[in-house]
Order: sequence, then C-alpha cells, then structure tokens
Amino acid sequence: MNGVFVSVGSMMPFDRLVQAMDEWAAAHPDVPVEIQIGRGKYEPRHAKYVRMMPVVEYRQRVADARLFVAHAGMGSIISAIEAGKPLLMLARLQAQGEHNTDHQLATAASIGARPGLHVAGDVADLKARATVLLADAGAPPAPISRFADPKFTDRIRAFIEAA
Repeated sequence: MNGVFVSVGSMMPFDRLVQAMDEWAAAHPDVPVEIQIGRGKYEPRHAKYVRMMPVVEYRQRVADARLFVAHAGMGSIISAIEAGKPLLMLARLQAQGEHNTDHQLATAASIGARPGLHVAGDVADLKARATVLLADAGAPPAPISRFADPKFTDRIRAFIEAA
C-alpha cells in the first residue's frame, strides 16, 4: 500500500476520524488511503474503505503503510509499535458520544511522548500532522516485547501458587 492506513478499531464507530481522513484523502489524491470504518455511519467517498478485516490482514495493512492513523486505543498503539510504523492518534471524546469515558485523552497524553507516536489535538491538527508525517515521520516507535518479562510472570506464578 505504502500510503495511509486508518483504523477506528473493532469496538465502536468513530465517524469524526473517518470523515477527517476521507477529507484529507480528497485533498491528497496522489496518496493511497484505506480506512477500516467498523460500524460507523459515515462511508468515505475519497478513500478506499472496509468495515472490518481479519487480524492477519489488519496487521499486514499496518506493516505496509507509510503512516498509520487511529484512535488512541491500546490495540492500535501496540500494532504500530510492533510494526515499527509511525502512529498518528486522535482520541475519542466522551462529549461527542465517541466513548463512555475520556480515557483515550489520558492514554494519548501518556503514550504520545514516545518517539514515533503522535497525537492530534483536533481534526484540523490531525490533517496537518498527517501531511507533515508523510513527508518526514521521524524515528519509528521504540520496539516492545510481545511477551511480559519472565521475571514478572515468575513472580505472578509464585504468588498464585502460594495462595
């Protein structure tokens, strides 16, 4: 793909993100954009879209993208880090009915300081950052292990077995 892959995740619609990136795609017709829209009502007119896809296909889209754009959910964050791809996040907002809490704001504030993980403050910022990051994404996200440290799991195992 070598363009932009956008995901709303698998749990809730996020039409504000989908519409913003569809508008961005209209302004950048030379950049391939594919959006995983889930159960959202807004259907892109300028970007290719799919409602859902198998996990293997999803991971491949992230790996093939020059830029991954998503909500500030941990699944998206981990996918970007595992693939070594820059991630541009827009947090879901409770006030807009996009989630039942504003926990994604806290996640974005905490995670957004890591290299390769970028947070947009609003839709206009999202569009501007997408353009800038495609020109120069900077350092990729620092890698993380897919598994917990054995010392940690050993301590948990010992605690459970002692009970």
